[in-house]
Amino acid sequence: MTPPPDSPPLATAPGVAPAQTPPAASPARGDGREHRRGADPLYPVRASDIEPYTGLGYLSKLFRLIAILLLVLLVAEVGVGLSSEGVDSLRTLITEASRLIVVAGVLWGAGDLATLLIDIGHDVRATRILLGRQAMHMGDAPLPGEPAMRADDRARAATPRAPDAGPQR
Repeated sequence: MTPPPDSPPLATAPGVAPAQTPPAASPARGDGREHRRGADPLYPVRASDIEPYTGLGYLSKLFRLIAILLLVLLVAEVGVGLSSEGVDSLRTLITEASRLIVVAGVLWGAGDLATLLIDIGHDVRATRILLGRQAMHMGDAPLPGEPAMRADDRARAATPRAPDAGPQR
């Protein structure tokens, strides 16, 4: 489904397909609501909200690459140890192999944690955008450029006042 040529482009993260928007309501409906396409103009999405976490992605790949290199070095060490010393080197090779396997596992786990941090960051960004839009639609948050109201000011403004009838006796 492609958007009409007059609609504004949707802001999406790289590699993420833009969400499909429902067809616009016809003006003959007369429901008084304005239907918009794409991003909400009352709460714009900042460029920092959709840029990728490139540093964490590179860090994750680096940790995994180092883990793979350690395993390759383990295989080479076992091959050299067996060819030069024979079966007498097995005790030393087993202890070195266990150390290298543990370090490689820790590095691989660190790479997975970096990937998890990327996913958490995406969830936090999406939540911030959605909560901001909901607050705008509910009227709890000020429009961009307006001063924010404190909670007690909002409560005072929402409470209806009874007309003054004068002093009571």
